[in-house]
Amino acid sequence: MRKRGAIGAQVEIRVPFFDVDSINVVWHGHYVKYLEQARCELLDRIGHNYDAMRESGYAWPVIDLHLRYAQPAQFGQRLVVRAELVEWEHRLKINYLIQDAATGQRLTRATSEQVAVCLASREMQLTSPNVFVDAVQRALQSQETATCA
Repeated sequence: MRKRGAIGAQVEIRVPFFDVDSINVVWHGHYVKYLEQARCELLDRIGHNYDAMRESGYAWPVIDLHLRYAQPAQFGQRLVVRAELVEWEHRLKINYLIQDAATGQRLTRATSEQVAVCLASREMQLTSPNVFVDAVQRALQSQETATCA
């Protein structure tokens, strides 16, 4: 069983015509942009999106990406793409799940890993910057407060 994330977010996507191939299924490379949409929603929920990362002096390049396709998505299909933060102290690790919005059937699972790189020195950081870790902690506290209320 996959580790559940501490914080999650999801987006709904309707597969556009320009994402499918000649047999009406999503070309494998387009799944990455669906993951990115969910990742951006997750970072917004944390309160530290890519603009905030850049403003704090760090870039977060993807260093590893794994996808496992179970069923193909098709033109017009509504998808739910969920991103869950599972690690953040040394790297940003996110698990993803792409499901059919109507049935809940799993279509794809994925994992991405990103590391902080100081924009001034271009050096990879061995730990996540405090500004990001603090944002995650605030989001976790906000989440706990909301569930207790």
